[in-house]
Amino acid sequence: MNGPWLVLVGAAAGVFAGLFGIGGGIVIVPALILLAGFPLVKATGTSLAAILLPVGILGVMAYYRAKVIDTRASAYIAAGLLTSVAVGAWLANALPADIMQKLFALFCLYVSWNFIDPVGRYRRWRGLAVRVRPEPETDPRPSPWPLIGIGLLAGVMAGMFGIGGGNVIVPLLTLALHYPTKRAIATSLGAILFPFGITGVLLYHRAGNLDLAAAAWIAGGLFIGTVFGARITIKLPGRTVKLGYGLFLVFVAAWFLVFRPLLGSR
Repeated sequence: MNGPWLVLVGAAAGVFAGLFGIGGGIVIVPALILLAGFPLVKATGTSLAAILLPVGILGVMAYYRAKVIDTRASAYIAAGLLTSVAVGAWLANALPADIMQKLFALFCLYVSWNFIDPVGRYRRWRGLAVRVRPEPETDPRPSPWPLIGIGLLAGVMAGMFGIGGGNVIVPLLTLALHYPTKRAIATSLGAILFPFGITGVLLYHRAGNLDLAAAAWIAGGLFIGTVFGARITIKLPGRTVKLGYGLFLVFVAAWFLVFRPLLGSR
């Protein structure tokens, strides 16, 4: 798989990163396995290296201009990420992660159910009386410790699976700390802007599970695509963004429950 194709993979991942506040690994890892023939662990390490640089800076700037991002929360989450990615990378290289993958997939399904709210949508479609959940406050100000805790958990997941951590950060910000979906997405993208994965990347590199050239090409695509995803999210209604993220998490759960185990046997 040559450079221009890797740039396209990065651009597609960047659009998802800007849309949903993720690092893009959920697109990069399967693309490297299916299209470039990478083994699972090498695809994971290369993905983590590709999202190491601040490729989402243009998306973060777009969210900042729209006054959506919580930079304070991003900084605290990033502090947690910095201290835990190496743990996840070590686990990926040293331990079987089947149970963790399944638990993470179940977590994604639970969150997607809350985001999509199929029962409420069905009742509204049928014209039945249904209680609409109140919108969360627009600017929650949680203490630093839960934000750091979210970063710690997201960092372990990022190191293990080569993702940016946004698949953990966004759901926990919305469900646990009552952030509006758009604000949670923007804050997550700001948190993963920092080079939190450097220790994990070094571990993958020492184990021979990293392609630096491929990571560089993908990073270029990410830089281009992220700003477009952020602009789309800013313009969409909050309810539409919430539905879109819920459907995206269904795909993430399917990746960890079905497709990742199948591809890992290649």
